[in-house]
Amino acid sequence: MDPYTPRPRTGGRKNNLSLSVKEYAKVTGTIASVRRNRHRLEEEEEEEINGRAPSSAGIRRKEPSFISEESFVRAPLNSRVVSGTNVPKSKGKAKEESLDALPLEVQEALVLEDLLYVLMGIEGTHITYHEDYSPEDDDALEGIRFSVSRRLDPSLRDLVERVLPLATYYTAISSFIELRSHLDFGRVNHALCAAMRDMLKDYQTLLSQLEHAFNTSPQFTLQKLWFYVHPTIHTLSLIYQLITELVKSENPGDDGSLSSSSEDAEDAARNEALGLGSAKLKAVLSEIEAGADGTAVKGGEVLAILHTRMQHTAGDPAARALYGALLRAAGRPYVEMLQQWTRTGTLTDPYEEFCVKESKFINRGTLEMDYTDEYWERRYTLRDGSTLGSPNKRQQAGVPPPRASSGRLPGGACIPPLLENWKHKVLLAGKYLNVIRECGIEVQRASSPRDDDLAMDDESFYKSIEDDYSHANRTLLQLLLRDQGLVPRLNCLKRCFFLSHSAYLTHFLDLAHGELRKTAKTVSLVKLQSLLDLALGSDAHGDDMAFREDIRVTMATTGLYEWLLRIVNVSGAIGDEGDGAGDGHEDHHHSKKGKEKDDKKPMLAIDALQLDFNVKFPLSLVISRKTILRYQLLFRFLLHLKHVELALGAMWTEQQGPVWRRTDVAPALATWRLRVFVLRARMLAWTQQILAFVTHEVLEPNWRRLEAKLAKVTTVDQLLRDHVDFLDTCMKECMLTSSKLLNAFSKLIVTCSTFALYTASFTKDANRALAAAETPEGDVGMSKRSDFLGRFETNFHHWFRIHVNCVQFYASSENVSLLPLVVRLNSIKPPS
Repeated sequence: MDPYTPRPRTGGRKNNLSLSVKEYAKVTGTIASVRRNRHRLEEEEEEEINGRAPSSAGIRRKEPSFISEESFVRAPLNSRVVSGTNVPKSKGKAKEESLDALPLEVQEALVLEDLLYVLMGIEGTHITYHEDYSPEDDDALEGIRFSVSRRLDPSLRDLVERVLPLATYYTAISSFIELRSHLDFGRVNHALCAAMRDMLKDYQTLLSQLEHAFNTSPQFTLQKLWFYVHPTIHTLSLIYQLITELVKSENPGDDGSLSSSSEDAEDAARNEALGLGSAKLKAVLSEIEAGADGTAVKGGEVLAILHTRMQHTAGDPAARALYGALLRAAGRPYVEMLQQWTRTGTLTDPYEEFCVKESKFINRGTLEMDYTDEYWERRYTLRDGSTLGSPNKRQQAGVPPPRASSGRLPGGACIPPLLENWKHKVLLAGKYLNVIRECGIEVQRASSPRDDDLAMDDESFYKSIEDDYSHANRTLLQLLLRDQGLVPRLNCLKRCFFLSHSAYLTHFLDLAHGELRKTAKTVSLVKLQSLLDLALGSDAHGDDMAFREDIRVTMATTGLYEWLLRIVNVSGAIGDEGDGAGDGHEDHHHSKKGKEKDDKKPMLAIDALQLDFNVKFPLSLVISRKTILRYQLLFRFLLHLKHVELALGAMWTEQQGPVWRRTDVAPALATWRLRVFVLRARMLAWTQQILAFVTHEVLEPNWRRLEAKLAKVTTVDQLLRDHVDFLDTCMKECMLTSSKLLNAFSKLIVTCSTFALYTASFTKDANRALAAAETPEGDVGMSKRSDFLGRFETNFHHWFRIHVNCVQFYASSENVSLLPLVVRLNSIKPPS
């Protein structure tokens, strides 16, 4: 047998691996008792073999004593009899032999007297413990089993055996109440035990009345006793079935032996010699192990078991009434915790019984630095993990596995079936109030007198949950929309990130033109921030003046399109493309190659430029890091388009000079200039059509729809969902969630921006061509210039056709909002 090492109990009661003082005393006392009994039996066997009379010490040991009578602690009235090991067997046999000689009336009187004791769990004279039952070895939660003397008249014995299960039920329920009243089992178990204790008081009152009738009425018979206790047998049997299910749910594999199937004969002999082989000691060790390994049945799981039993016994009115009363009594602490949570946002759950779990290590400060928004998503969660998406998140959050026997989640993780459809509203009502409390606002709501009588099976209870949820929603919505000014901040985000007033950006790009030509690692953020403040100050509109100090310039570490393609192809976090699936190895390989490429060619500041927006709690719940990330992606997308448009516009201005307008030039130069004009015009038209489509047909209509939803919003969750849906829709309709569209667009935008960089070079080539045309040799470099321009033309026209085809495909299959863009792009006719 493997060495046994006790493990700490669940619930954090002990942090060491040693036994407590109580457990140590219990184990050592059991060992000493076993050894004393063994020595005494060995001495008696020797005396019988040698023919000697038992010693006086042995006689004294056989005398009854409350010091050695352990059952006296549990049953003080057990003084009328002593344990079976201390009573001579001959005396019992003599009584049994004399019983059948008595008249039937006397037998009935003796048995009635015994029954009144046995129904209290006390062993009688003619009704004794069952021969297979041992008070020290058997589990007390199974109840005491009794047997009737065989000398009793058969008619009386049959009636007594009908009554005896009542004693087993009573003793088992009493042991269950004593055990589950411990603090570790939680308030729901305490309330359940209190309700059972009240029912046992009625049972004890019945026994006292029966005893009075036995002592005063000559007409009191066994048949009358059966008539009075018959309804009680059914009631206690229902309670006994309930506690049996509760115990089996906690220890489904407990069969009363710790390791009898695994230990061999040699180990058993050694344990017996050391005094470690008794069943009582094994029960102690099993109890210690179960307390360390298993999760106690408590909280919502107790209520779920009660509700299940009430449903299964719906055809029995008595059972339904009994289980309904126990459910109301046991659910009262749960209802109190729930009402405190939904009305004040305070979670008081010292025994982890409630369905809501608090992660105290997560505070609101994480919103300023953590992109996962843990405060809102993981500060308060449901214990069953239904608010967490993936199994990995559930495992990280500590959601326990379901029990193998019933498939139910243990403890507080089990949501009572009556609350299953309301659990999310319960969670959100308390979370909303917690946000208000975190802002320093006191949350108080008057409770009606009827709230103290609410129960889980009462319809008014669920109406109160709905009222609490609506009240929390209204209060937090008022705080966000009116007191904190959410809508003006969203308007500021729209103007700055979506370029609804893009004059400030044009001014900023003109001011920072020289700085933005540097690499992202060498650019001065302080200088860029001062230039941005200057541009915003000269073009601020309304609310922008109040919030412009919250806008900050930052530099991204990865290119926009490389980063979007990596996310879409590998994780699918932004879009869901079937043709872009990849595994972790490919992601690692591509990221490594991309990193090496970035190291070779540093990213320019204009490609890494992005804005950030500082938001304080509680607005950071709506304008969170996740939503700001989406705003940043859309801003970088628009910035690239605007930058290319300005660059191509500057190229057009440059090409208004005399060298580009002379008519008396060679035909080859005139053709080359025309090709440059046409390519520039097509690039500018493509850029302007994309920019116009994104701003006028995607962002602006979606923003109007968001404003209409914000005007009619009724819940905070709906507000959060509408805001995220707005950004996701904009991302999708701006073609940022498709790998094919992203790839074609990135190639086109890079081609256009690179072509605009050669503005000065093209002007120099035109001047050289004019100067060379006046020499006798002529312009010998025209073919080289034509080939260089041809590469731009080929690359642009190739990716333009791919981009148009992709847009047409997605407009006809997935995203109908791209149909206007198809019409716009078809107006740009590339050469055939």
